[in-house]
Order: sequence, then C-alpha cells, then structure tokens
Amino acid sequence: MPTTQSRTDLYAEVQQFYARQMQLLDGGAFEAYADTFTEDGEFRHTPGREPARTRAGISTELHEFHRRFDGDPVQRRHWFGMIDLEPQDDGSVRSTVYALVITTRPGGKPDIAPSCVVHDVLVRVDGELLNRSRRVEHDQLP
Repeated sequence: MPTTQSRTDLYAEVQQFYARQMQLLDGGAFEAYADTFTEDGEFRHTPGREPARTRAGISTELHEFHRRFDGDPVQRRHWFGMIDLEPQDDGSVRSTVYALVITTRPGGKPDIAPSCVVHDVLVRVDGELLNRSRRVEHDQLP
C-alpha cells in the first residue's frame, strides 16, 4: 500500500495527466490525445458503440465523432473532478472520475451535458503515465 506522501504525489500526477489529456481533446489534437493511451489502449465513450482500440483506432473514432460539429462554432470542455484512485498490486491504478462536458457557442450560455462517470486503468510505460482503458458511463442513460 502506498504511503500517504506517495498517494499525494500520485494524485497530483494523475490530476496533471487528466488536465493535459482533456486540453488535447478539447483542442482537437486527437492524435496527441490518442498518444496518452497505451498502444493497445481501449476507449469506450459513446453508449451502444464498440470501444475504439489502439491509438490509431482512438484517433479515428474521435475524428468521426467530432464531424458532427463541422460548421458549428461550438467549444466543448471536459471537466474532471472527484478523482478516486485505487493503486493495484500489478502497479496499475484504477481511477474513477466524475466528468462534465460543457458546450458553449458564441453568444450562448454554457450547456452542461452529459454528466458522466469515467472508469480508467492507468499504467506506467517507460516511466510515463498512460491510459490502458477508459469506459465512460453517461448518467442520463439507464
């Protein structure tokens, strides 16, 4: 079991990882976002769809998903909070996070939807923190 100091360091590291990762996503840097996953990473973000697998698959999935915003001057921001970390015996970390997606259009008010719970498995590869898997559950769905 990690010491209090090492858990504090891990929490800060994961929070910084998420800040960088979400800024890449919100900035449309989908290839760089996909690089925050392991080569064989898995990403399930849309209910009812198969997960994207591999970095190339994650990047392709995100490009396809965001085509629906072509011609729409929308800005989307992903907000992660209430991060709960569970270090595992194999060195991985299970992370459960509350996520809000805030959508804003010029002249409009921010719209917060969806509200989600994100389940990640984080691992170290060559000392770098990466996502091995991400599963997003939308609160509005049964």
